[in-house]
Amino acid sequence: MADELKRRLVHASGSGLVALYLLASALDLGLTWPRFQALMVVLATGALVLEFLRLQVGLDWRLYDVLTREYEQDNPAAYALYMISMAAVVVVFEPDIALPAMLMLALGDPISGAVSDNSLQRIKPPKVLVTMFLVSTVIAVPFMGLVAAMAAAVGATLADGVTLEIRTYIVDDNLTIPIYAACLAWIALEFVPL
Repeated sequence: MADELKRRLVHASGSGLVALYLLASALDLGLTWPRFQALMVVLATGALVLEFLRLQVGLDWRLYDVLTREYEQDNPAAYALYMISMAAVVVVFEPDIALPAMLMLALGDPISGAVSDNSLQRIKPPKVLVTMFLVSTVIAVPFMGLVAAMAAAVGATLADGVTLEIRTYIVDDNLTIPIYAACLAWIALEFVPL
């Protein structure tokens, strides 16, 4: 239980990246969107290098024991997928889409996890789905209109609540939540009359 709480706190710490960008923008500190994009690519690259060292070279830090789950021992760890998906949405989308998508992963996922029984199910129980949808909608509304926010929340909820399996590999929702959320928000903003 203590390790799970630590994982959720680390998860939530990703919201600090969004806060950094918003604060730097508000105070005109020079962290432009292109610089933030570069920062996110550097962080994702760092995570990939650490994963390469862990999986291929055998780097075995105590931190990995605390922050990775048993099924991640021989597969890419959730933290690396987390950074890759955050960097992907930041590189592809504008701030009003990318930032809430990042927050849905950083805050929505651990909150929905707190109401979940953590059993592996094809589709999570309704209370988990509703929690993720509501939290994600609340997160997105300050960045975009309600319709687009709800579309983004549907994407985040699908990614969080429906287990995606490719062959025998279960795709971690740390990879899919920001991507689904950002794509559905973009579709809503481009094609739904608001």
